[in-house]
Amino acid sequence: MSFINGIELCRRFHTEVVEPVMTDSYPFLSYSSALLGPGSEVLGYDTEMSTDHDWGPRVYLFLNEQDIGYSHQIQVSLQERAPGRFYGFSVDVRMTVITTVPRFIESYLAVNQDGPIESVDWLTFPSQSLLEIIRGAVYRDDHRLLYKLRNQLDYYPQDVWLYLMASSWQRIGQEEHLMLRSGFIGDELGSAIIASRLVRDIINLCFLMERQYAPYPKWFGTAFKHLKCSDQLMPYLWTAQTATTWREREHAFNNAYKHLSNMHNGLKVTEKIPNDVSCFYDRPFKVMNGEVVARLIANQIVDADIKLLADKRLIGNIDQITDNTDFRKINRWSDGEGQYARTALKKLIIHNDK
Repeated sequence: MSFINGIELCRRFHTEVVEPVMTDSYPFLSYSSALLGPGSEVLGYDTEMSTDHDWGPRVYLFLNEQDIGYSHQIQVSLQERAPGRFYGFSVDVRMTVITTVPRFIESYLAVNQDGPIESVDWLTFPSQSLLEIIRGAVYRDDHRLLYKLRNQLDYYPQDVWLYLMASSWQRIGQEEHLMLRSGFIGDELGSAIIASRLVRDIINLCFLMERQYAPYPKWFGTAFKHLKCSDQLMPYLWTAQTATTWREREHAFNNAYKHLSNMHNGLKVTEKIPNDVSCFYDRPFKVMNGEVVARLIANQIVDADIKLLADKRLIGNIDQITDNTDFRKINRWSDGEGQYARTALKKLIIHNDK
């Protein structure tokens, strides 16, 4: 049995199993069919190893709201018609989810698609969740509902994007000198830990600069390799990650910072920034002064809510606030917990303490 990537396998499953069932038994229904949601195959990173769990022929089948009552019948029809194995892979019809687009988006992001998505709402959406909606593949879309949804979520609004970049520069500025100070006093382990944090922040910033959503940790480095900047930055970041002395880390980061400044200037969102590093006060090490860049970007924000937030604190979005896996899934917590937690997160982000 030769491996078939999930996007192609599910396309065949739609064409050879799902569509015939819908055409023969439910010709009066309009629908959309796609591979979305969790799974390495949605991002196109699945391999033969992926097939051992939560992988296989499946689709999301989206009905109109008035037709959702047919979902059980359709599931039964698929169960009756689907083969036990499909191109050599086991079939579990329960993996095919039947829902509506509004229900899907509410369960995934805890927002009502028919209502406006506020600027602050975007700060509660994990980038991995957004990827799971806009990546994958659409096999049929009768009323272009998925097209509209994916287009709506294709990327952050301009001022949200600026705010997230400013927050990334802020994180870099807050810790770049700490890595050097730790190393200077002989704490190479502490310096290396901070270096790892900086590498992650720089890569996150690169995703933002290239207007790409960053995936969750398993595919973070893999996706970074596909960015335009990776060929030039990868050697410096790898050196910073693996160096055994703080001076080696400093040299590697300084080279990376120069490239980041050139990337920033290429965006033309602020006045040009120097493409070189400078001394941190009177101390014997050099930094990028990321907090200065952060403020330059924040000053370009015009959206009232985001500007108010940027003027008070550059704490970023849920991905920048926490890397806790469960918390990043608050929009999908059950029994109303997710909505409660998300509301609490919004209050944390926008709380006005003046």
